[in-house]
Parts: sequence; C-alpha cells; structure tokens
Amino acid sequence: MQSLQKVSQELSLENQTVTEQLEPTVSYEFKKDIFKKLRGGFFLVLGYLLSPLCWWNDLLFNLPIAYGFGYGCSLLSPKLFLPCSIIGYWLSNIVGILLMQFGSQEIFQKEPKKHNLKKELFTGLISSTAYTLLILLLIQLKILDSPILFSND
Repeated sequence: MQSLQKVSQELSLENQTVTEQLEPTVSYEFKKDIFKKLRGGFFLVLGYLLSPLCWWNDLLFNLPIAYGFGYGCSLLSPKLFLPCSIIGYWLSNIVGILLMQFGSQEIFQKEPKKHNLKKELFTGLISSTAYTLLILLLIQLKILDSPILFSND
C-alpha cells in the first residue's frame, strides 16, 4: 500500500514538473505568435491604405504625403514641386504594396522565412509602375477623365 502511495506521489510530482516546464513555453510562443499576427495585420491594413488597391485612399493619405514630399523638395527649388509631388505619390504607392506584402507574410506564413528585400522592392516597383501605366493608358484612351491639372486647355 505504501509503495502504491509512493508511486502515485512520484507520478504526481513528474506530472507537475512537466506541466510547469511546458506552461511558460506554450504561453510565450502563443503570445509571440499573436503579436506577430497583430503586427502583420497592422502592416497589411496600413499598406492597403497606401496602395493603389484602395480607391478612396488618395484624398486622405497619398495626396497629403505627395504634397508634403513635393513641398519639401520645393524648398530647394520651386520648380521641383510638381515632379516631386508625382514621385512622392508614386513612392507612397510602392511603400503601400511593400507593407501589404510584408504584412501578409507575417499573417499567413507558418514558419519564419527570410525577407528578400531586393525581390520585394522589385515586385513593388513593377506592380506600381504597371498600375501607373494602366492609369495613363486609360486616360489616353479617354476611358478615364484626366484631372484639371493635366488638361490641355
């Protein structure tokens, strides 16, 4: 009877030790995974708001960023305002696409993977350039109305 109680106590102690060892790791890994997914979600939403995929973002996000960029450049030379505003708009779209890529990788990839910054920059550059060329083509074909800024009157 005493040996049965002794074995029961030893099993209880081993079970408690294993539980104590596993508990901090599980909670730490779980917290780390949740934080990674929240960070990825934040970057995905922020990237979407800056990207050309969001149709209403220009007035609230991209144009003020482009204006600020153009204004900063115009302090060097007033002639730089319009070209730098266009470049600032384009860059804000590229940053948006890159943030979306980074955020979606944070959310949807199971195991961590090294980020290839050159590849991601190239992909963002190509997709933003393709979007810009598409918009220019639609304006040239008179499918989209051009803003007053670009009118030939």
